[in-house]
Amino acid sequence: MARIHLYVATACAVVLVLAAPTIAGDPDMLQDVCVADRASPIKINGFPCKANISADDFFFTGLRNPGNTDNPAGSNVTAANVDSFAGVNTLGVSMARIDYAPGGQNPPHTHPRATEIIFVLEGTLEVGFITTANVLFTKIINKGDVFVFPRGLVHFQQNRGHGPAAVIAGFNSQLQGTQVIAMTLFGSMPPVSSDILAKAFRIGNGEVDVIKSRFAPK
Repeated sequence: MARIHLYVATACAVVLVLAAPTIAGDPDMLQDVCVADRASPIKINGFPCKANISADDFFFTGLRNPGNTDNPAGSNVTAANVDSFAGVNTLGVSMARIDYAPGGQNPPHTHPRATEIIFVLEGTLEVGFITTANVLFTKIINKGDVFVFPRGLVHFQQNRGHGPAAVIAGFNSQLQGTQVIAMTLFGSMPPVSSDILAKAFRIGNGEVDVIKSRFAPK
């Protein structure tokens, strides 16, 4: 009988573990506010709290104006995360403004620490994400529309209109992290070996080197 009770208790414990919610964002904070002290020499998973704070620490003007889209991608991301907006430290949220020139693209990338949701301020965009089963979900969206990109999945946006476009993005992390696929593979320092990329993309080493030259630091 004791052995039966042990089996039942073990089974219940397994069920409780499987039913427990998983953490899909930043850990919960343990105080009302913790404005990031980015100048602190203390290195932790995040930022330590600043001693003296004011209302200005919770205020950010960086998303007011369009970003400069005069670059090869034709887009500009202006982030309001903990790197630029210390007040969001430990709050588990951040934002960004993304501007696109006509034909501009926010190239395929991932956010390993956050789901992203965008609201279109102006313009017409083709947006999409790709699942781990290599299924593409894509949509044409316009001013006033909302689209969401699941955490960690490769996604993109491209301006399909004739004029500029812009969106506001929200993230469930104070620092979402961004890995642009092409730059990550062809512009890393030190570089990934050309033969590795050649085999992965089924092209020649010389072709890889040409692509790398386009992502080399200026």
